[in-house]
Amino acid sequence: MIDKVLYEKKGEIAYITLNRPEVKNAIDLDVQRRLHEIWTDFRDDDAIRLAILTGSGDAFCAGADLKTHVPEWAEAGPSLARDMLPLGFAGGITRGLHRIYKPIIAACNGWVLGGGLELAMACDIRIASERAQFGSFELRRGMHPADGGIVRLVNTCGVGIALEMELTGEPIGAQRALAANMVSKVVPHDELMAAAEDMAKKILRNDRRAVESAKETIFEVVGRTLDEQLKVECLFGYALCGGNPEIPRRSQQFFEKTDKGRAGATASSL
Repeated sequence: MIDKVLYEKKGEIAYITLNRPEVKNAIDLDVQRRLHEIWTDFRDDDAIRLAILTGSGDAFCAGADLKTHVPEWAEAGPSLARDMLPLGFAGGITRGLHRIYKPIIAACNGWVLGGGLELAMACDIRIASERAQFGSFELRRGMHPADGGIVRLVNTCGVGIALEMELTGEPIGAQRALAANMVSKVVPHDELMAAAEDMAKKILRNDRRAVESAKETIFEVVGRTLDEQLKVECLFGYALCGGNPEIPRRSQQFFEKTDKGRAGATASSL
């Protein structure tokens, strides 16, 4: 039997691949349950620092498999909202397990649609193949996003692109997504995973506690007033400075120009 989700650990990186190419990697109830197991394992495995998420075939993810989800929703009635609130889509990474502070990179290899867009936007960094297309098609089916799609579009790309994508239900290409700050870079299709792994190396060269504290701080400042944001940043940042034993060692490497990934006259590799 073919696994609907592939999960592999290599060194400090977890590779998660949605593996239903025949339906553009749509997420059915089995995949929803399996992703919950995977995200929980990823969170709890101290040997793993980072995840790269992608899809098989010509799609990253086409969202919810409506053949399985629509009957479930129709039978639930008005209580569906309360039932779904504790655990969001794609195994909970959109809501419920979203406070995993290990970085997650989305390698967007093709179609990124509906709940697939919500899933990609729930990741921390998105890298797009030149073939990628991003769209929120839910309104065509009588729905709109409920698992962070609207929220993260507004927070990341702004009200204008969120309104256009949601109200028209039309997709945008990789270059438009780059211009809208939806993705960090666009690369040739055959170089996508190499680009994701290069991004992972740049993250992994940094101190783990600093990386995870920075992600937590960013999550905490979203939506607060300026004074609240500055207070949170100060408390988290100086708590790290005062409590991370790695700082003297890494600072000495900087003084000696031996730290990884240096640029300029004393350049070093990752």
